[in-house]
Amino acid sequence: MVEHHAPAVSHAVGLSPELGTVMSREAIRPFLITKDEDGHFRLTVRETRYNSQGYPLVTSQMQEETFKTATAVRNFARDMFKAGPGQFTTK
Repeated sequence: MVEHHAPAVSHAVGLSPELGTVMSREAIRPFLITKDEDGHFRLTVRETRYNSQGYPLVTSQMQEETFKTATAVRNFARDMFKAGPGQFTTK
């Protein structure tokens, strides 16, 4: 993978059953495409690990690059991270 300067963010996907809610075990797509307030598209690369109870812990790394289109983001992810169809989600 490419070295990045933005800090990674790690979080559990839900709250624990002890806190009164059920954690989601739904798989997280590894590539998130978002549009910022300036109209540029951004890519966030997410890595999912699982704790000892099988719940997902997701680390997110927003890439520094900005793009004019979502297609350009997908092409970048394909070239840099070997992303494939079905691995993207948008927000």
